[in-house]
Amino acid sequence: MDVKTDAAAKQKVWDLIGKVKVAMMATHAGGDHMHARPMVATQKEFDGVIWFFTDKNSHKVDQVEGDHRVLLTYADWDSQTYVSVDGTASIVEDKGTIDQLWQESLRTWFPKGKDDPNIALIRVDVDNAAYWDSPSSTMLHAYGYVKAALTGERPKAGDVAKVKF
Repeated sequence: MDVKTDAAAKQKVWDLIGKVKVAMMATHAGGDHMHARPMVATQKEFDGVIWFFTDKNSHKVDQVEGDHRVLLTYADWDSQTYVSVDGTASIVEDKGTIDQLWQESLRTWFPKGKDDPNIALIRVDVDNAAYWDSPSSTMLHAYGYVKAALTGERPKAGDVAKVKF
């Protein structure tokens, strides 16, 4: 798999993340243990940083402060879209950034709104990403199955790339 570094490849990563929406964020939970939980990015535009709201008293904050490396995985079986992102996370409590990224739907987790004293942000500076964006139609999958059965060859996987940020 070739490694891409161009702006179009980086934008494709963001576009695919937007399709899937929910990431499983994996952090180091101490020792050899890892923990993953669903998270949704809040920003509309992408510049190599992904932002998540969190409660500053949560375990994931302690885990990020203990080991800044995180893995974000996105998967949507229906569209055959998969993205893996690794990066460096940090905890941000900047009121201006919180105001800028706030969405009213976040009130579900922060009933006091954007002024909730327990709000923090997890900033993930993306280092690398990989994506698999395959055709999702049933006919294309059926064709791939038949091709594999008859020729012993795998069908083309769609658009697959590693992206360095």
